[in-house]
Amino acid sequence: MARATTIPVVGSILCLAAQAAYGQDAWKVTSPDGNVAMEVRLADPGRVADYPAGKVRLYYEVQCKGRTMLPLSPLGITRADRAFVDGLGFVEAKPVIFIDETYTMLTGKRKVCRDHAKEQTLVFFGPDNAKLELVVRAYDDGVAFRYRFPESSDEKHVVMSEATGFRLPEGGKVWAHPYDKAGQYTPAYETYWVDGVKAGTASSNEEGWAFPLLFCTPEEDGWALLTEAAVDGSYCGSHLGQPTADGVYRLQFPAEGEGNGTGASEPSWTLPWATPWRVVIVGETPAPIVESTLVNNLNPPSIVKDTAWIKPGRASWSWLSDHDSPQDHDRLRPFIDLAAELGWEFSLIDANWNIMKNGTIHDLIAHAKGKGVGLLLWYNSGGPHNYVTEQPRGTMDLRQVRRYEFQRLRNWGIKGVKVDFFQSDKQNIIQLYHDILKDAADFQIMVNFHGCTLPRGWSRTYPHLMSMEAVRGAECYSFDRSFTNYAPMHNTVMPFTRNAVGPMDYTPVMFEDNVYKHITTNTHELALSIVFESGWLHFADRVSAYLELEPLPKEFLRLVPVTWDETKFLAGRPGQFVVLARRHGDSWYIGGINGRNTGRTEKVALSFLDADEQYTILLISDGKTPRSFNITAPPKVSKDQLGPLSSFRGLTSQDFMEIDFLPYGGFAAVLSPAK
Repeated sequence: MARATTIPVVGSILCLAAQAAYGQDAWKVTSPDGNVAMEVRLADPGRVADYPAGKVRLYYEVQCKGRTMLPLSPLGITRADRAFVDGLGFVEAKPVIFIDETYTMLTGKRKVCRDHAKEQTLVFFGPDNAKLELVVRAYDDGVAFRYRFPESSDEKHVVMSEATGFRLPEGGKVWAHPYDKAGQYTPAYETYWVDGVKAGTASSNEEGWAFPLLFCTPEEDGWALLTEAAVDGSYCGSHLGQPTADGVYRLQFPAEGEGNGTGASEPSWTLPWATPWRVVIVGETPAPIVESTLVNNLNPPSIVKDTAWIKPGRASWSWLSDHDSPQDHDRLRPFIDLAAELGWEFSLIDANWNIMKNGTIHDLIAHAKGKGVGLLLWYNSGGPHNYVTEQPRGTMDLRQVRRYEFQRLRNWGIKGVKVDFFQSDKQNIIQLYHDILKDAADFQIMVNFHGCTLPRGWSRTYPHLMSMEAVRGAECYSFDRSFTNYAPMHNTVMPFTRNAVGPMDYTPVMFEDNVYKHITTNTHELALSIVFESGWLHFADRVSAYLELEPLPKEFLRLVPVTWDETKFLAGRPGQFVVLARRHGDSWYIGGINGRNTGRTEKVALSFLDADEQYTILLISDGKTPRSFNITAPPKVSKDQLGPLSSFRGLTSQDFMEIDFLPYGGFAAVLSPAK
């Protein structure tokens, strides 16, 4: 049962006046388990965090188990009519709110999520006694904060900038990717990630760094992920500017050139008005980051009451192996047949399907219906910001046209859409995302965004949002020579960073070379279906690549789910390797990948298993060559005994798996109760 309670400010919030070090007030909000805290200070600390001395300003620190994860970092926000940065005065600390509620997700890391935190609102006054609220939440796995203007006004106000910054520990390491320069296809969060560079390293793009940013302390005994959540149509998306000399990564709004110059970079709204949440997920190891649902927690509940029509699933996808296939009915049919053969729920028909030859979209719909396969259709986002010519375009930016199109798709029996090429994080485009999702819900159409912004927890509010791209994915084998050597390391970074904050449409599991070859092993590719999380899993290889697989790998692809009841981080380090376990029903799916050009052996404890059960296992690991499998094959038994994916009885929570990885290798395993 959901509940939220309010208690007086006693004990949990520390009002520390006249501290020896700073001589000003401080307030601390501590997580329910007492291990994570955010301390806010109204102080003149001297020249710290790139602020000059002689100014009383707001700062904060973040701690995890007594360790300072973010040293003194700046706060503040500037509207066009006044700045809430210098000379702020303290008004009150409102009572602590205890938040403890559960909600259910149709996709993501776990089915049942718990939103469990302590929240404190601190009120300050700025110029002309205008009020600014700083809302702080402390969770067991991180903190979040936002600004709120509590006063009422029908007049639109403009936020010019935020002073918000994140000061990283000196000597720490960073995993992040440069924020895109504005262009025809960007920003799209598809640049290359850096692998553990020194904190304070400048981005290769003048725009700075994108969210999320992962870092660890110099001793690697503390890890944190920086991002944002609950970005709605009242605000723009943000990123991080170039770090200052003091190691502060300051929040930055979209560049003027985004969206081909359309829309304002600075957000505007009426009062009262709250910013998105600024989020810091923390832990002594990467496990809390990989497993966290904090970004979803901070978003509003679902707007969809009846979710029976929302169906996560697997899909065949023709475009990557045959770019012209969406325009040819005859070349698309085999991919629909592939989906039917392997029990995949969908087939995605990509760009230019509306100018199809050798048949029509209606012929294809009829064929798919006869095969029991749902169709997903691609759309250009359109609008004045978009110069991309692929069709259909011009149907998603205007509400009346968009709703007409969604009604037409529903009449046709289409299950979902892939909407591409947004090219901006400005407020007008953030509004467009929400408008598409709201209208799609009215017509029971599922959605996948491509060429898009970063997930910010919208899947909680819009459970029909199946996935988002915002990643340099497998399509790069078609047009980027460097992706061949980059992909193995890149794949091991994603679970700690991009995929940690929301679903990721990477289009994985490719066994055959495309324009450029891949050096990951076949088992590495197979494991990506577990390691990467997405409500829709698009299999991007040629039809023959899947149909000609050995029986058990093919059976694995027939049965691997996309919905998860639970996710566990078992082992790994970003840029090197990762092993994850995900539970679906009473079976555990374990995937591991190696990002380095050297073999490795990992011993994986199975302590997460039910202590009262014994488990059978199907294990698919690297064979003697990168293109072969080593299979712990199940015995030939009837399905009413052990089932098609069983091998031997007897694994328990006391056991472990010892896995040998080839260079760039991997493994996939299924553990099921031996009943």
